[in-house]
Order: sequence, then structure tokens, then C-alpha cells
Amino acid sequence: MTFLEPLTLTGRYVTLEPLNQEHHDGLVDAARDGELWRLWYTSVPAPDEMETEIQRRLTLQEQGSMLPFTTRLIGPATGGPGRIIGMTTYMNADAGTPRVEIGSTWNAASVQGTGTNPDSKLLLLQHAFEVLGCPAVEFRTHWLNHQSREAIARLGAKQDGVLRNHSRTREGILRDTVVFSILEHEWPMVRAGLEYRLARRG
Repeated sequence: MTFLEPLTLTGRYVTLEPLNQEHHDGLVDAARDGELWRLWYTSVPAPDEMETEIQRRLTLQEQGSMLPFTTRLIGPATGGPGRIIGMTTYMNADAGTPRVEIGSTWNAASVQGTGTNPDSKLLLLQHAFEVLGCPAVEFRTHWLNHQSREAIARLGAKQDGVLRNHSRTREGILRDTVVFSILEHEWPMVRAGLEYRLARRG
């Protein structure tokens, strides 16, 4: 058994399913919802790049450094699987610590602000801390992606620092990366905050 095994996580609003190529068309539709690939500070794949991106993530899964998920709404009427709204992952996995980063996440524009993101993060964080036994979980984002930075801070993550000229964007521009983390002893308070946010919506 490897550190990260494919599994399905089910929450209040979303289900996180192991990514596979059959999700391609649904992911293309989700990316078109808001034309998310046009946001220069994110790395959402364009429709014609989706197949390559799925394969990239699956290759990293085979190498043991990533566990990619497709994010799917739970049907409000049936409680069953609904439409695909995006992707998320455990990435940069370190089995020795153990430690993971939650990242490479995007959701269709029409569901942003509806509770799907905190629901997804609650599922991923709970599994990381309570099943995988991680002492810390990391988040990273572009310095100029203020929406992402604010969302991570709302989770209860603390900013560790900024990696200057850390990596290049698709356009070849050097970017600064903001690093956040949640530590194991902070998880109960973070969990309570996420559960409260979701309960208020319910």
C-alpha cells in the first residue's frame, strides 16, 4: 500500500472522486463556466489542454507524489452524483513526514461562493489529519491571486512566508508564491470553523 491511495470523499455539497479520463468532458464544461483558463494568475487548463492535464496528474499519481480528484456536486434532489465542477489534489506528497499540499484546485465560476470550496477543503483536511496522520498540511498560491489567498486564510491557515521568483507561469513569467499551512494542533479549531460555515449555509 502506498501513502496515497485513490478513494472517494463525500461531504455536504460535493463528492471528490478519483480523477480519470472519463471526466474529461465534464471538466471541459466546468472550465468553460467562467472561462477560467483566461485568468492569468491561475493554472486552469483550457478545453484543448484538458486531456493533457488529466494525464499529467495521473502520471504524478503513478509516481506517488499526487492524488488527484474530480470535484462533483451532490444532486440536491437525489443526493446522488451531480455535475462535475472542477478539480483538486493532494500534491507534493512526503510519505516520510507524512505531509501533503492541497492545491491545483479550481471550481466552475457558477459555484464559487456557494460552499463547495469549504466543503471540499473540510474533506481533504479531515482525511489528511485524521487518516493519513499528517502533522501539517500546506497550501500555496500566486502572490497576485488575492481571491485564493483570502480563501486560504479563511480556512484558518497561517501564512508561512513568500517564495520570491519561485516558479514560472505558463507565459514564462517569474511568480512569487505565498505559502500557508495548518498544523495538527490547529486542526480541531479549523474543523470547527469549517463545520460552522457549512452549517450556516444548510
